[in-house]
Amino acid sequence: MSSVKGYIEHIVYRNESNQYTVLELNSDGDEITLVGIFPTVSEGELIEAEGKFISHPVYGEQLQVAGYKILPPEDSDSIKRYLGSGAIKGIGPSLADRIVKKFKRDTFRIIEEEPERLAEIKGISERMAMSISSQLEEKRDMRDAMIFLQDYGISNTISVRIYQKYGPALYSIIRNNPYQLADDIDGVGFKLADEIALRSGLSSDDDFRVKSGIIYALSKALAAGHTYLPLNELLPFACELLGLDSVKEVRDLLTDLQIEGKAVVRGDAVYLSRYYYMELSTAAMLKELNVKGNTPSDEIEKRLERIRDEEKAEADEKQIEAVKEAVNSGVLIITGGPGTGKTTTINMIIRYFEEEGRCIFCCAPTGRAAKRMSEATGHEAKTIHRMLEYTGAPEAEGERKLNFLRNEENPLEADVIIVDEASMVDLSLMNALLKATSPGTRIIFVGDADQLPSVGAGNVLKDMITSGKFNTVFLTKIFRQAAMSDIVVNAHKINRGEPVDLTKKSRDFLFIRGREPADIFESVKKLITEKLPPYVNAGPMDIQVLTPTKKGALGVEQLNQRLQDHMNPPSKEKREKKVGSYTFRTGDKVMQIKNDYELEWEKRERHGICYERGTGIFNGDTGIITEINNFADTITVLFDEERYVEYDDKHFEELEPAYAVTVHKSQGSEYPAVIMPMYPGPHMLMNRNLLYTAVTRAKSCVCLVGIPRVFEEMEKNERENKRYSGLSERILEVYGSDVSEVLPDMREAALEELQQDMP
Repeated sequence: MSSVKGYIEHIVYRNESNQYTVLELNSDGDEITLVGIFPTVSEGELIEAEGKFISHPVYGEQLQVAGYKILPPEDSDSIKRYLGSGAIKGIGPSLADRIVKKFKRDTFRIIEEEPERLAEIKGISERMAMSISSQLEEKRDMRDAMIFLQDYGISNTISVRIYQKYGPALYSIIRNNPYQLADDIDGVGFKLADEIALRSGLSSDDDFRVKSGIIYALSKALAAGHTYLPLNELLPFACELLGLDSVKEVRDLLTDLQIEGKAVVRGDAVYLSRYYYMELSTAAMLKELNVKGNTPSDEIEKRLERIRDEEKAEADEKQIEAVKEAVNSGVLIITGGPGTGKTTTINMIIRYFEEEGRCIFCCAPTGRAAKRMSEATGHEAKTIHRMLEYTGAPEAEGERKLNFLRNEENPLEADVIIVDEASMVDLSLMNALLKATSPGTRIIFVGDADQLPSVGAGNVLKDMITSGKFNTVFLTKIFRQAAMSDIVVNAHKINRGEPVDLTKKSRDFLFIRGREPADIFESVKKLITEKLPPYVNAGPMDIQVLTPTKKGALGVEQLNQRLQDHMNPPSKEKREKKVGSYTFRTGDKVMQIKNDYELEWEKRERHGICYERGTGIFNGDTGIITEINNFADTITVLFDEERYVEYDDKHFEELEPAYAVTVHKSQGSEYPAVIMPMYPGPHMLMNRNLLYTAVTRAKSCVCLVGIPRVFEEMEKNERENKRYSGLSERILEVYGSDVSEVLPDMREAALEELQQDMP
């Protein structure tokens, strides 16, 4: 680490949102460029900074600052330089000169303790004197806060957010309940809050700490897709997390969390309260929408026969049944594997309702799925977020929830809503969709229930089917054209656990043998860069490598690093940005790895002029880096639907390379070709469900590369990772009561039940 000391001559650039700053420092006559997070400095101040000197290809040598401290001015010239720098509004160089001539080295004390004396100087009124004093005090308060927070090991970036949120109140929060930071500050999780708490002297069994640990454990479960945790899993998990020996204290404080309305316990299931009520309201709204019609069957068949003749559409009994159910059901589920005619069925339903003059909305969870639906049906399809008119405004101060302009007070003006790729819809999004759906609107869910569940919490489609309360049509027949595809045929064999002939010379389902990771990678590299692009008429960036694991010799991390070297090697023309363990490069294929409802995007015309803006980039969205600006510390990514997003350093962690992605992250996407390494990995991941999902992501070609035994073991492994979700139970509950009693005030009713159910 290198250390420098000097006066800030010039602040070249500052990002006000995250305080990333580029400044020029005068150190004994030498000009040094410093870059880093500088939330409290102004031109003219004396600072001492330490960091690492780096050589930037465009801007030359810079000190990348790890930490700094502001020093008191050492003489009158230093004070004059600071006051005249523009740091204090209303004071320029000339006025600064007069102030320092009058008060000399006592200037700062006069401003802080006797500000009225500034009015003795010509050009300064009493009101202006108070303003100067107030500004200096505010800067001192922020500076003191930064120093205070640094003692707790908190980075400058997080410190800025804490000060902006709490102001002077941060001291009492840090000392009394630092776990509040995890609730209120983006980027502060339980572990950081816990470190702060223990440094501030909080005992390991303090009530605040234990309750925060329970909430954190339930939040971790949400991130893994669960809407609740069983009590017998939560208690030991929380104890291990908190370093406690007995579960009794955790159990006792779980009762307190119930009373505070933060947690709900139903039998053995422990929920964060918001997700319990979300399940309950989702179940109630589904029941309210699930009305039955009485259009005669022969009348439907007559119209449908004419539509089939006009469209020259082949349809089996199940597809005809699906159309009949769509006409006479408020809620309908259509499920089936690849090649079973889901798209044909959707098209017939659309044509039927169009002839009735109905208003039809088509949607899907992701941009790619919506685009594919539009192309397949000829009917406009939108993402669910866009259809619901997502707005980045928070619902309430301090809360980060889905917030849409379309809701129960401003519902969608549709007669029929068709949701494709419904297995991807998580509980939060389903709840928002149902809120915006008026009673009397038909809602049809289409998807493959055998695919992996949603990335977000919940198992909505399977829970709806399991409840048995909604008409469900299972499409099972593989149609003639689809039956010619080994992708389709083998996907169904995998799903049924039937043997797949890996030696067959197929046009679209290939198995290339290899034993060692190095050999497997060489085959993957050759396929994606040479063999497959001309075969499937697509670019290398359109072909996707899927793998079950993140770690390991053929996991996402290793594959991305090696594929980047081959597909987008470094050059002088490409700018780079080091972010954690990744080095991003202009032209890289990247993926958004978390839902960020506040990230802004824009669509641009040919000359770069923006013609549409919006917010929200979601887990699994992929794009290409078009620009890296090291001066402004930003990365620009072009996503699907021609959306440009400019990331600042606060959001860099939301991006990962996407030359290879996990099968989970590929949900809802379809690629011209899929390449998947077949190499041993964790038994719980290497299962039939995951293999089936990977194969069904390919449109024209699947290439499996590696050890045949791994494929066979995955196909035999029926074990699926257990996902704790209670929607089916909530559906059965509401069907045992009047919906009108459940919807208005579910929270109070549920709380009464919880007091009795609490173990």
